[in-house]
Amino acid sequence: MKKINLVLLLLLVACLTAGARSPQSNNNDRQPAVAGQFYPASKEELQSTLVSLFAKALPSKNIKNVVAIIAPHAGYVYSGVVAASSFNQIDPAKEYENIFVLGPSHYVGFEGASIYCEGNFITPLGTVKVNTDLARQLISKYPVFSSRTDAHLREHSVEVQIPFLQFRMKKAFRIVPIVVGQGGPAVYKKIADALRQYLTPKNLFVISTDFSHYPSYEDANMVDKITADAVLSNSAENLIKTYTANDNRGIPNLATSMCGYADVLTLLYMTENNPNLSYSLIQYRNAGDSEVGDKSRVVGYCAITVSLKEKKEGAGFNLNAKDKKELLSIARRTIEQNVAKHTVPDLDTANFSPGLKTTSGAFVTINKSGNLRGCIGRFDASEPLYKVVQQMAIAASSEDYRFPPVEESELRQVDIEISVLTPMRKINSIDEIQMGKHGIYIKKGMHSGTFLPQVAKETGWSKEEFLGHCAQDKAGIGWNGWKDADIYVYEAYVFGENQ
Repeated sequence: MKKINLVLLLLLVACLTAGARSPQSNNNDRQPAVAGQFYPASKEELQSTLVSLFAKALPSKNIKNVVAIIAPHAGYVYSGVVAASSFNQIDPAKEYENIFVLGPSHYVGFEGASIYCEGNFITPLGTVKVNTDLARQLISKYPVFSSRTDAHLREHSVEVQIPFLQFRMKKAFRIVPIVVGQGGPAVYKKIADALRQYLTPKNLFVISTDFSHYPSYEDANMVDKITADAVLSNSAENLIKTYTANDNRGIPNLATSMCGYADVLTLLYMTENNPNLSYSLIQYRNAGDSEVGDKSRVVGYCAITVSLKEKKEGAGFNLNAKDKKELLSIARRTIEQNVAKHTVPDLDTANFSPGLKTTSGAFVTINKSGNLRGCIGRFDASEPLYKVVQQMAIAASSEDYRFPPVEESELRQVDIEISVLTPMRKINSIDEIQMGKHGIYIKKGMHSGTFLPQVAKETGWSKEEFLGHCAQDKAGIGWNGWKDADIYVYEAYVFGENQ
């Protein structure tokens, strides 16, 4: 009897120990932590649940170039429809290089962000590959990232997004799972600075957050709209102010207006200085709208997309061949009359297209026998394009300190080139510079200098030479001065008399 009791005791201890083990006790793959709680644990039931959720969700709104989505992370019975509406905006046939999944830390307190790089992610639907090489590179290069697995073992904010991806995507994909901890805006800026280089059509960001926690149904509708509007403004400062103001509104039972504030703020720091990105609200609901919800105490959910605006020639100005010919004619007539008579021709703008009247920065370049004869431009977009071109034509022909003013005898020997500029965007890594596509503007204190995109093609310089020459020759801050200067990039739509 004692032996039997001892055996039973040992079996009981073994069972208890097995139940208490980490989900990763067998291997390095991250096993499901909330299957059977937030979503069904069996493959068949989970598959059936996802079919039902996507059937109830809003269909694709055909938003092109989606680079990020915001989706809720509550139990599927509460937030699954809104989450499916968000995932419905992704092109299911697209093959992404990486899908970054960012969620807030609910269980472990730490500063910065933790990237899981020990293995893959497992769900009842199968295994999802983690790009462990990229994860380790990020951790090695940026101190704001760590590899602490305890931040991932019980965390649901990342896990619950994976089955939606498995159901939606038709092609294999890799994820980079990131749990964002504490630290405040300064830390979230560092995370954003590290990840911004991947915010391209080749990658997708899934930002995991619920909105208001535990107010009444009516109060949730009110405060969640305010918070969503702050996100849609694409301003980190707006979200910070709104989040703080919500805390001070005295709304009964409001524990927080956004539990994924850290990763949403990180997203805004990634996007706010890029005018080519657009936020769209897809759907809002709260737990009171679900079949099992209690309207006296709810959690809010939003589906939001971030998309890259389709690029159009002329930085969205719709410049056609006629517009380009007109701008070159304006530059030519202005230079010739200013050189010969020191006057500026009047322009009849009545028949000018909207593109010519759109505010934009521009450079005018004068070449003679294939050599530079003058080049001056401006970045600010405070005047119509035709007027900027006229002003810069005069400046390039008479005010470029590197050359004497163009003389009347040279007019037949010079050709004119115009570069219409997109708005400048500050970068945090030179990895963001695409040679031949981006012009650079370097600023340090009162010193600044720029190279147009075509300079890289004409010189054949490496990226470091491109930066070094700009810093030394144009900004006057020395060859290595770019390393601690502010660097901006822009694009130029270039056309000329000989093109």
